[in-house]
Amino acid sequence: MHRLLKVLRLLLCGVLGGAVLAAAALPLAITAGGAAKAGGDTWESLPTELAMPRPAQTSYVFASDGKTLITAFYDENRRDVPLDEVAPALREAVVAAEDTRFYQHHGVDIRGVARAFVSNSRGGAQQGASTLTMQYVRNVLKNDPGLTPQQHLDALSDTPTRKLREMRYAQGLEKKLSKNEILERYLNIAYFGAGAYGIAAAAQTYFGKAPADLTLPEAALLAGLLQSPDADNPISGDRTAALNRRAYTLDAMVKMHTTTAAAAAGATAAELRLTELRPPNDCASVAPEHNDWGFFCDYFRQWWNSRPEFGTTPTERDERLRTGGYNIVTSLDPGVQAAALGQSLGVYGYGSARSLPLAVVTPGTGRVLALAVNRHFSLEPGRSNTVNQLVAGGTGVSGYQAGSTFKMFTMLAALDAGMPLSTRFKAPSRLASIWPDAGPGSCGGRWCPGNDTPSWMDGDRTMWNAFGRSVNTYFVWLEQQVGARRVVEMAQRLGITFRSLQDQTMAGKADQWGSFTLGVALTTPLDLANAYAAVAAGGVYCEPLPVLSITDPDGQVLDAGSPRCRQVVEPDVAAAAADAARCPVGKGSAYGKCDGGTAENVSSMLAGHPVAGKTGSSEYNATETFAGFTPQVAAAGIAVNADSPNDRVGSGVSSAVNQAVAQTMAAVLRGKPAQPFPAPSRARALGS
Repeated sequence: MHRLLKVLRLLLCGVLGGAVLAAAALPLAITAGGAAKAGGDTWESLPTELAMPRPAQTSYVFASDGKTLITAFYDENRRDVPLDEVAPALREAVVAAEDTRFYQHHGVDIRGVARAFVSNSRGGAQQGASTLTMQYVRNVLKNDPGLTPQQHLDALSDTPTRKLREMRYAQGLEKKLSKNEILERYLNIAYFGAGAYGIAAAAQTYFGKAPADLTLPEAALLAGLLQSPDADNPISGDRTAALNRRAYTLDAMVKMHTTTAAAAAGATAAELRLTELRPPNDCASVAPEHNDWGFFCDYFRQWWNSRPEFGTTPTERDERLRTGGYNIVTSLDPGVQAAALGQSLGVYGYGSARSLPLAVVTPGTGRVLALAVNRHFSLEPGRSNTVNQLVAGGTGVSGYQAGSTFKMFTMLAALDAGMPLSTRFKAPSRLASIWPDAGPGSCGGRWCPGNDTPSWMDGDRTMWNAFGRSVNTYFVWLEQQVGARRVVEMAQRLGITFRSLQDQTMAGKADQWGSFTLGVALTTPLDLANAYAAVAAGGVYCEPLPVLSITDPDGQVLDAGSPRCRQVVEPDVAAAAADAARCPVGKGSAYGKCDGGTAENVSSMLAGHPVAGKTGSSEYNATETFAGFTPQVAAAGIAVNADSPNDRVGSGVSSAVNQAVAQTMAAVLRGKPAQPFPAPSRARALGS
């Protein structure tokens, strides 16, 4: 063995450098039998990265139908496919172009090495001697993430040591894998130029088809690119060289008897027609006709980078997304998304400084059906373009005030504390609260909120009609009864996240946050819709979830795609809150206690479907909000100038916001049977 290694070393010197010295030394080496051993490895050694390779692969992100591509994430455009999904013509073409004795040798073709040595030492055309198995070994080693930069360079260096290492590993590999297994692995790791790694990416990039559908001329062209993929590829390289290599491959196939001379001639004469279809990469590459999907994509990526299942740091998780080869089916419903976007644009157009971010979720799962806003997801300058996540928060967006929609959390806290819906209070026009306030509008040093329309709001109220008419003084009084801390904690139970430093500070001293019930904290349409969805789901809160399933390259469905839900309030408490929430939208409660609402026309927009919801106006009508829900869907929209809080949208837009959210919900419910809300217990509604 040592003698053979020394012979091979000298042969390789001739192959790599055409050295006369190597030729002269060859006979001596054959007889001398020195101990030449590179690296100390045995011929049978097989590193783990060769036994269990995992090259970087593209992750694909689809809409909820599992077919509509939203985008892809990759550093290298590669997607592994089994050999039986590769056209036979392609398999044969690669063997003909790169290693005609592939099925005869055992990883190292001694005849090929000798032939290359003779040709190179005589000054003929320079030839290599790498088999397909050796090429596969080289590709694995140069892509191994566990190697140092120097080891990566060594894996590519033209030296006898590197060649001998490849030979050792190639022979060891052929003892463990069949020829077809090696060919499959090679085809999935080889670079074909134009950013395409592996045959699946190459077939898609050049011809817009699956590798199983490649024709003979297409297969021969791709096989021919393997020698010089960047220089010869017909997209960004030399088209003539690509055709010459195609002709060479076809001629080699004729010599191997894997195609006929007539078929090869026809393929050589065939016109080269390229599709140049490459998958999008990242959220900014979402198809222009579905530009609005970029906001959902951005939210998905934020969600992914927050999940510990994919790595210990956001950077590691992002790398896993770009290299892990996942098949991700999201919860984005293109039809619902289109409806939501249409409704948002119906309130404010693309050129408006104001916006209507709108979110739609499914109660009981937390799955996000749509995230829409009257903006293009784009890096281009201009008012209509942004990549800031305006719907779900993050990327510097803390949210917006949602006004009286936060009264829901006060009502839930009161119900949870045992107070029934029938709890009465004679609501005054202004209420001197327990919280201190030194401002000009205070009442004797106390915070003194008032009702917007005293003639309609003041008087003897219960939770039903106080919620329906949005009576500020009733809910500030109710917050005093249960304690502001319990109200804040209830909002957090239902997923309200405090993103701004000011809100986080106030949450830390929640007992002093008397104005919380009036919606002064910042929130997002997604958080708000999902909180109301928990009420719709009988008190079951589910974390917002942008996916239906995540499948890894081995076909395993990951648990990360499953809903994460928990019971946060008793079902009867949720039923009572939902019953009162039917009052604002013009639907009668189970006990017939509604008496006026701020959005009574909403019920007619969802004819036949029980609906509940709440309007919200922040101070001076800076924002206008509506959150609505049924047992099957919840949605929320907030009209706001996200760039200028001083630009007040005004009360005049409130009915348009109500309609936009309601019509979006109607689009979700179209064709679905109506589901009733459960009635709360008599004790929860009317007391003992």
